[in-house]
This record gives sequence, C-alpha cells and structure tokens, in this order.
Amino acid sequence: MGTIVPRVVIALFLGVVASFPAAAQTVERAAEVPALTEGPTVDRDGNVYFTELRTQRIFKLGTDGELSVYRERSHAANGLVIDPQGRLIACEGAADGQPPRITRTDLRTGAIEVLADSYQGMPFRGANDVTIDNRGRLYFTDPAGSAVYRIDGPGQIARVLTTPDIERPNGLQISPDDRTLYIIESGPVPDGPRMIRAFDLQPDGTARNGRVLFDFPGRSADGMSVDVQGNLYVSAGLNELAPPGAVAAARAWTADALKTRAGVYVISPAGTLLKLIPIPEDVITNNAFGGPDMKTLYVTAGRTVFKVRTDIAGLPR
Repeated sequence: MGTIVPRVVIALFLGVVASFPAAAQTVERAAEVPALTEGPTVDRDGNVYFTELRTQRIFKLGTDGELSVYRERSHAANGLVIDPQGRLIACEGAADGQPPRITRTDLRTGAIEVLADSYQGMPFRGANDVTIDNRGRLYFTDPAGSAVYRIDGPGQIARVLTTPDIERPNGLQISPDDRTLYIIESGPVPDGPRMIRAFDLQPDGTARNGRVLFDFPGRSADGMSVDVQGNLYVSAGLNELAPPGAVAAARAWTADALKTRAGVYVISPAGTLLKLIPIPEDVITNNAFGGPDMKTLYVTAGRTVFKVRTDIAGLPR
C-alpha cells in the first residue's frame, strides 16, 4: 500500500488548484428533486437513473427531459450501474429488517433480484458504490466494513480488499483495459485518509500493489467515472460548511473540508490533475457518462442533477 502524500506536497497542490483554470464547459441543470441526489447511471436508451437518499427513491430522467419516480422505497439506494444486459444494479442500505445488499432490477418488468447481502455468512455493514468490468463482474464498496467486494454471479462473492490496504472505501472505478482498480478513500478531515488509491487488477479479479494516485487536502471525493482514455472524473470537495439545521454527518465537517474546491476533478491515469469543472451546489456526490456520443457527464450534487459536455467520450461504468 502506498504512503500518504506529505502535507507539504498538499500545500503545493492547494496552490495549483487555486490557480488552475476552471473548465470552459457550461454546466447546466438537468433535474431537481427535494433532497440529496446520488449514484447516477445511464441506460442504453439514454435515460438517466439516480438515487435520492433521504426519501429513498430512484428517479428516472427520460430522454425527453421528463422526470419521474422509477422506484419508491429503494432501501436508501446509493450507487447505481447498468450491466451489459441493460439491468439496473443498485447498492442498497439496511431496511425493513434486511441487511445492506446489492440488487439487480429488470428495467422492463421491475423484477428485483438480490445478488448479495453477506460474505461468508456475515451481513455487509453497508453498500455504497458499484462498478463493472469488461467481463460483467461487479465490484462494490462497504465503507463501514472497510472492504471492497467482487460479484462473479449470484451468490458468488469474493472480498477483493480490506484493512490495512483500504480504510474507508467509497467510490470506485476500473480502467478501460481492466488493469487498474481505483478506490476513493473518504476519511474525515483533518486526519482521515482522503485520496484515490490505485491497485493493479489481475485477470482473476484480485488486486495488488496499492499506491496513492491523488490526494485531497480537504473533503475527499465521493464517486467517479472514467473516459475511454482512462482519465478519471472525480466528484469531490465542498463549497461551504453546512448550516446548523443540516444532518449531523454534514455538520461534522470543519473548515479544513473547504480546502478541496467542489467540482469534478479530471485526473489522468498518472495522477495528474488535467482539469477542474466547478459545481455550484453542495453536496457533490457522483457522476456518470451518457448521451448518444457518451460525451455528456451527469453530476449529482445537492438537490440537482447537472450535466456538462466533455471532449472525450466516457464509459458506461
């Protein structure tokens, strides 16, 4: 496992971000809902699905711009992805006496299948974000359990990473060639790990040689996507501290969290910051590519789903 980047390096990074030109792309509002948006994904037809955490719903934004509730009582679903067969994969929290789980929904019929809710007889402690490789294998994070898992098929679960290689895994992504697994660490400021780790991903789905790809000085990232050239699009940072009436988790952030400016950080496979796309609303959570040419990036933040055009096409992961 790589070592944490020294704070003197972070200080230099702060200077770079402060002077780094914001991306020229226009950020547009695509949809708004009453509370916190998360986990966007886009199906083959271009419909956008995203989660709303407080009221536990999954929304659908149609290609015609029509917003509707796709699923009520989604068990606090968070990260989403569409599998190669066009089915909706969701990370769901504990609810109604059921443990956190990974589900698969047939978008035509609405039939829901539980792919995993435990490992070696022990229930998951959480289920946060999910991605998929070229072979259709699913990878998801359990932050509270300090673990990353792989699903090879219904009931076929493997633990890919756990402590000490990973501490608080959140968003995750896989490179276009399936050779690198990227994991976001979302520890609290000022002392928790706030970085993107990279691991060599083996053909059998195991991960080795962990190292730090990119370190955040303030609030860490949440979710990310990847383009066809292997660049990561990382939703990170904070615009301002939460007001007194906000939920406890948001009020726990200190002024140190503001050292990461809120936006989408475009980071090369070598860990170089290529671009920052500022997002004006808190709390930025995740993003996903869509559109006919896969050059529209949908970003969930606060009560809004934003969209921005990109120069490079993304992958549906």
